[in-house]
Amino acid sequence: MLDPKLLAILVCPKCKGDLDYRDQPESLDCAACRLCYRVEDGIPIMLIDEAEPISEDGGAP
Repeated sequence: MLDPKLLAILVCPKCKGDLDYRDQPESLDCAACRLCYRVEDGIPIMLIDEAEPISEDGGAP
């Protein structure tokens, strides 16, 4: 679980919008951009080039 203080300040690097935290698989999702930023060992990978599109059913790929 990411620190709540960190979650409060993180935004999508592409659109600067809010992110939704998911714990299975651990990721930060941007509904506006439909991108999923993975979290590895408690560290969010906030690179646009590393993000994956959110699948049609709303889940990570």
